[in-house]
Amino acid sequence: MQQTTEQSISAPFVTPERAEKLRRALERKQPTLTIVLENVHDPHNVSAVLRSCDAVGVVEAFLVYNGRQKFPDLGERSSASAKKWIDLHQFTTVEDCFAALRQRRYTIYTTHMSSDAASLYSLDLTGRVALVFGNEHSGVSEEALRLADGNVLIPQVGMIQSLNISVACAVSLFEASRQRRVAGMYDAPQFSPEEFEAKFLDWQMR
Repeated sequence: MQQTTEQSISAPFVTPERAEKLRRALERKQPTLTIVLENVHDPHNVSAVLRSCDAVGVVEAFLVYNGRQKFPDLGERSSASAKKWIDLHQFTTVEDCFAALRQRRYTIYTTHMSSDAASLYSLDLTGRVALVFGNEHSGVSEEALRLADGNVLIPQVGMIQSLNISVACAVSLFEASRQRRVAGMYDAPQFSPEEFEAKFLDWQMR
């Protein structure tokens, strides 16, 4: 008679201190906040954005690179290992990316200087929100503007009225973080118990 044995997947050994640090970080993660980068080709900008994502608790980021753009090479040094803690989803069309976001019930806002744009500071950023940032030269595409649920801008008073993509993303994410702190969203885990334990196991494997 053939015997079968069940083998459970176990995480590699981590010290108690390491395990506690992972749990503390996961307890403050914000799975209802994400960003989209559309054809942002400078790896230093992408890396800086990922560090901002990690700093405020973003879990996943969405990257759109059409047929003329390549996914940038993110070395460990340039990204400061932030990409290790952010789940990255790549798409070749805005339409497919936004469809995936809507399956996750995100409200999608492009960030673009226009007369119909709402102020970033007037938005409620405590819900399921995806903020879209365009590339360094042309900004978000017309397609992204058309398919998004709204458009926002960061109010500025200077002559240039322009921010680097990584700076604009950081400002936007930390405004979302501020609102979420006021709402107490960092005081208790935003994952379900099952999601939390699955993520904790995954993180121990990274």
